[in-house]
Amino acid sequence: MLKTLALGAALGTSLVLAAPAVQAAGEGVVTDYAFPFEGPFGAYDPIQLQRGLKVFTEACIACHGLSFVAYRNLSEPGGPMLPVEQMRAYAEQFTVFDPTLDDGFGAERPATPADRFPQSGLANAPDLSLMAKARAGFHGPYGTGLNQLFRGMGGPEYIASVLTGYRDPPDCAPDNIEGYYNIAFSAGNYPVECTDEHGHHLYPGSWINMPPPIADGQVDFDDGAPNDLTSMAVDTAAFLMWAAEPKLNQRKQAGVTGIIALVVLSVLLYLTNKRVWAPVKAGGRPLGRDQIGGDPTLRDRA
Repeated sequence: MLKTLALGAALGTSLVLAAPAVQAAGEGVVTDYAFPFEGPFGAYDPIQLQRGLKVFTEACIACHGLSFVAYRNLSEPGGPMLPVEQMRAYAEQFTVFDPTLDDGFGAERPATPADRFPQSGLANAPDLSLMAKARAGFHGPYGTGLNQLFRGMGGPEYIASVLTGYRDPPDCAPDNIEGYYNIAFSAGNYPVECTDEHGHHLYPGSWINMPPPIADGQVDFDDGAPNDLTSMAVDTAAFLMWAAEPKLNQRKQAGVTGIIALVVLSVLLYLTNKRVWAPVKAGGRPLGRDQIGGDPTLRDRA
């Protein structure tokens, strides 16, 4: 039985390690980036989230919305943790329509901490509030789900891979095809000229309508952090992961606390069980009145 389980585990691990080669032709190529919030003890890095917020503000917010996130969340624990005054100043950069102003006709006013980020500015630009939880970067292999078991769902990895996945189109692609070739995005247009006789894609990814949103050196950071394309993509993906799951730090802390409590309780139950039933295992009876001894008052209480 143990040999069978060990063989199955080894086979599953080998399939996971071989997965990147399997997905090279017909699917998107997703890079397994390292994030500080991964693992049972991982947590968000507030400085990284602040950098991601800056990239999102300068490169993404013109088209994409973040309508499930309020400005006040930017200063809460576990997030970017902006100082309150800085958070208020950031919110005032935006305007919201208030129907109670102008005698009920409504008017624009500066946003307050209680307001939320604006919605998407374009009809075909998705809201990014939950994108890191709605997308899965890792699949299979072969429908087993082992990649997600060992690597996680891969939402942030998918976002970072799309941001860094723009490439020159292959030679087989016609010049008049719409969109931009991206090796990580597999849900877009794909020219028939780049398929084999069975209709299989010869190259990973597809053509996406969104032009490359960021480039090397596009955003400068006050702390002198790297602003190359990959670094900014990872920071942006981390920020969008926080937007989708802002209570991740608290959830992990509660989980670790619960596990510690269960371990302590299990040890206490084991010691109690061993103390009560030790006489039985030795051929006697469970601990009772006649085994308490000493003060007769204690025997009466027992």
